[in-house]
Amino acid sequence: MRFGRRGLASIYAEIRDGILPAANRISTATRTDAIAATPRSYRVTALIIACALFMEQMDATVLATALPTMARDFGVPATSMSSALTSYLLALAIFIPASGVLADKFGSRAIFRAAILIFVGGSLLCGQATSLPFMMVARFVQGLGGAMMIPIGRLVLLRSVAKEDMVSAMSWLIMPALIGPIMGPPVGGLIVTYLDWRWIFWLNLPVGLLGVVLVTRYIGEVRGERPVRFDFAGFVLSGVSLGCLLFGFEMSSRPGEFVDALVLIAIGLVAGIGYIAHARRRSDPILDLSLLRYTSFRLSLIGGSLTRVTQGAQPFLLPMMLQLGFGMTAAASGAITVAGAIGSLAMKGLAPRILRRFGFRRSLIVGGLGASLGYAICGAFRPDWPIPAIFAVLMSAGFFMSFQFSAYNTIAYDEVPKTRMSAATSFYATFQQLMLSLGICVGAAALHMGMLGTGRTRPELGDFTLAFLVVTAVSMSATIWNMRFAADAGADMSGHRARA
Repeated sequence: MRFGRRGLASIYAEIRDGILPAANRISTATRTDAIAATPRSYRVTALIIACALFMEQMDATVLATALPTMARDFGVPATSMSSALTSYLLALAIFIPASGVLADKFGSRAIFRAAILIFVGGSLLCGQATSLPFMMVARFVQGLGGAMMIPIGRLVLLRSVAKEDMVSAMSWLIMPALIGPIMGPPVGGLIVTYLDWRWIFWLNLPVGLLGVVLVTRYIGEVRGERPVRFDFAGFVLSGVSLGCLLFGFEMSSRPGEFVDALVLIAIGLVAGIGYIAHARRRSDPILDLSLLRYTSFRLSLIGGSLTRVTQGAQPFLLPMMLQLGFGMTAAASGAITVAGAIGSLAMKGLAPRILRRFGFRRSLIVGGLGASLGYAICGAFRPDWPIPAIFAVLMSAGFFMSFQFSAYNTIAYDEVPKTRMSAATSFYATFQQLMLSLGICVGAAALHMGMLGTGRTRPELGDFTLAFLVVTAVSMSATIWNMRFAADAGADMSGHRARA
């Protein structure tokens, strides 16, 4: 597939602000032994970072297909496996803001290499898991590595490649971000059906060790000229708040754990209030709440957060619905769920033209309604539906949802000064991961609500219908915030000029 320079730039912006955030806290850097950014070396650098991104993307998408089988082996209800997804995303939300400061203090290569090793170590722990709590801890370790691995990989590329070579370097980097979600579901289905789900994690070992060797050989050490003072108190308060709130909300839907959930939620609220008070007194908090004064950033954060609730729930609900409700094998469900990723890929080249023609406001309103409608229809899927019809609905939903993310990730920074761009990407990326985690919690809670009415321990199709309707109602509410964008919002970015 060929991308024009505007299309490629748009894809890079999405990866930069969504998947690879928060590592460029200092715009200038010193290179102690960095290789020169020659035409050959920047491709090598980009491919090494791309391999890390591919490993992370594949792991995330493969796992969703394996959840029902893992639940059976652990002897827990399939809906409880949401914790395995949530613990990873929670680690990302907690540690992504710290990644840039660590890279500036200890060097990009050292932290990038350590992040790969931590991710691989977490993968090996996942492969040895014999219970859900074991898996949750192992996934959290994995998330700690992922939180540093991808943002710092981006930092290495930005600081090692000349500006005139950046678009070419991005073309090497973005393909894993596009291919990983497409390959993940069918590969996961094949592994679960014909091998053992543990191979999902063991396959990361050779890729990760090769990455460490290549990083040591080809990636230069890059540090910031003046390392930023680390906001340790803010890091602890925000981490405690996010962790307690997320797991509290998830536990609240489980029988017999409501009191414990309330305690966690209360601790999370207290820690959150403490962080707000702390952030107001500090000039460089780890999550800068003053960024919410910028209208485009605030609206994009709120609308994008509501949309990501649905996007977080969908990879959890759909494979489980196809396997438990339809009786499909993991391989068959993986072959179907890949449709959303294909729709997302088809959108990439069209996003700049759509935004240029209609502007951000109208595009976000229509795209949000289209994505919500598509995922609402997923709740109506039944075993007698033709497979091509299911595939088409999922492709359409993936197309619109991916467009929403591209637009939100761009318009968010329309009014943010360059001097505050690093803090903005850190704040935005943290909430992205947080809301994806919350989406899983909401989807799992909705499933439990449907099951509690009849006392069932295994969800049926009607329970999945309820869950899809609940999460799509959340993303539908983003329309209220999308309508608050000005008609000419982001015109300099999109090239759109609203008619008087």
